[in-house]
Amino acid sequence: MPLFLTDADVEALADLPSAIDAIRAAYSAPVDDARNPGRIFADSGREWMRVMPSVPASGRLFGAKSINGSFADGLRVSYLISLFDRDTADLVALVDGNRVTGLRTAATTAVGAAALVPDRPLTVGVIGSGFEAQSHTAALALVARFASVRVFSPTRANREAFAERFSAELGVPVTAVDSAEQAARDADLVLCAARSRDESPTVQADWIGPNTTVISIGSTTPAQRELPADLIARATLVVADGVDEVVHGSGDMRAAAAAGIDVESITASLNDVLRGDREVDVERGIRIYKSTGSGLQDVVVAETLVDLARERGVGTELPVGIVTTRK
Repeated sequence: MPLFLTDADVEALADLPSAIDAIRAAYSAPVDDARNPGRIFADSGREWMRVMPSVPASGRLFGAKSINGSFADGLRVSYLISLFDRDTADLVALVDGNRVTGLRTAATTAVGAAALVPDRPLTVGVIGSGFEAQSHTAALALVARFASVRVFSPTRANREAFAERFSAELGVPVTAVDSAEQAARDADLVLCAARSRDESPTVQADWIGPNTTVISIGSTTPAQRELPADLIARATLVVADGVDEVVHGSGDMRAAAAAGIDVESITASLNDVLRGDREVDVERGIRIYKSTGSGLQDVVVAETLVDLARERGVGTELPVGIVTTRK
């Protein structure tokens, strides 16, 4: 019978190393738009739905994440991942996708960053101190060596709490600083993980050194901004988890293209980088990782959670399933 994993189940099962391994395996396959099409939208103006399907080349399952929203009482949003067996098309699991989104985003960032940063102790600048900043810092620490970390977010108490937590967890100096510029200037690795309140960039180009890796996860729609166009103009390489959606769907990249920057020529897929089809010089040039997310990430990470749940006896076996018929 199908397994149902609640949000609490996902929280208990969440495992970054397993998620990173699943993402790396998924993106080591060639780009295949038939297996991983773009988002599908339905919108009435009051209710809306976004569906992100994927048939991964890796793993045993396929499926989709649906994001379901309603403005009837403010904005309320739910997330559901449905997983099916590749051989039988039977429903295997239903997973609350609320926490999966953050887990798979951090895991994919870690895989991308591992291909872009040099293998030496790094000075890290973090802009933001919330959930995304914390999950990404934890994930990046699994694939890169940190010498020190500087963190900025607008609320002093939040950035100081971040510094206290990660000083203890990482065993390196983590300092709360008073501006985004202080966090980012001349860092080897800059993590942008703070939503811009007015959709203006959260960093400036002249803060970024000539050989820095920049992680940008907050410009996932045409309206959202995180990086300025003149920083993208300086980049030698932009690695995207999905080239078409990053180039055409990220506000940063659209603004850069509008400023006359040939963004397509400097953008490569994470797949091509992992497969060695696009060379990366990790010591020279500004290297940017940009993410808009994908159903592929949701499905392969959800599969790892289902596997862990079966091993540990977590989750609820549903008393019924759905009919699978032969055609």
